[in-house]
Amino acid sequence: MDITVNKFGTCPDGEASIYTLINDLGMCIRLTNYGGIIQSILVPDKNGILADVVLGFDSLEEYLGEHPYFGALIGRYSNRITKGKFSINGSEYQLQKNNLSNTLHGGIKGFDKKLWAAEIIQEEHYIGVRLTGVSPDGEEGFPGNLSLGVSYLLNNDNELIIKYKAYTDKTTIVNLTNHSYFNLIGAGTESILEHDLYIKSNKIVETNTELVPTGKLLDIENTAFDFSTYKKIGFDISQNNNTQITNGGGYDHNFVLNNKSLELVAKVKENKSGRLLEVLTDQPGMQLFTINFKNRMIGKGQKSYFGRAAFCLETQDFPDAPNHPNFPSTLLEPGAIYSRETRYRFSTI
Repeated sequence: MDITVNKFGTCPDGEASIYTLINDLGMCIRLTNYGGIIQSILVPDKNGILADVVLGFDSLEEYLGEHPYFGALIGRYSNRITKGKFSINGSEYQLQKNNLSNTLHGGIKGFDKKLWAAEIIQEEHYIGVRLTGVSPDGEEGFPGNLSLGVSYLLNNDNELIIKYKAYTDKTTIVNLTNHSYFNLIGAGTESILEHDLYIKSNKIVETNTELVPTGKLLDIENTAFDFSTYKKIGFDISQNNNTQITNGGGYDHNFVLNNKSLELVAKVKENKSGRLLEVLTDQPGMQLFTINFKNRMIGKGQKSYFGRAAFCLETQDFPDAPNHPNFPSTLLEPGAIYSRETRYRFSTI
């Protein structure tokens, strides 16, 4: 296995680097310490031909512009917080609003827009990059100085392993994820509607018209959200009699996971390429997002990205959990350690 580092460009906080990780099977991951962004993942198909299976850009300059969080580290709090407000022990906190009347993915300058310190990791069974930094007390309205470490690791089982750790000096909320957009045929090719998806879940978090949780959990057996056996992503995506589908124009929902530790929670297979993606996590939820907006963007290699061009499987705590006592708590107390792990495992069918 091998890892190299090169200059990627200049961002407002300084010089950003890009790290290239290659394992003994030829799988290649490129990531940058700007925003903790995974820029590309090259994996072989059933014939051994490599293709880049995540959306993104060729240059740092493009990542500095507006984009839907391609490949980024998301924090302090992934997903939405209604009205940008929450309370801890009777004290109310107001966050920066950046999604209608709500806070999305950490606010105006979330972790996806920060330059992180980075160190190379080279061990016997994996290589990787560890990103570290501090989100100061009051940043985007969040309480506490939050110290963060995120490790991106690659092994010879064709696994991308992401490990999150954080601690605070004041009670706060934390919910971290990665926002990679996958297309197992190859980024910027066909839509993902013919991909077959399995999710180990029997409930979703109900959302309103602003895609903010209502606090209810919905049973999904025999509904458009039932992926308990393999089903085409596009099979039910256009149901016009399901308000959960029509509210967001497709899938943009948190699936409730019943895992107690690091477990297999999702599988996606694509028959033309023969690629298979498996997701393992110890997080209690996972957001399925299917690019429901219609505007096109130009990505790597001048390829056009469009609606349904990729899917996201963002492992996470529940959105808006601080405002719903029945959701798993996202509080982090001083002296405690926030620790999460997710693995994206690639193979062929």
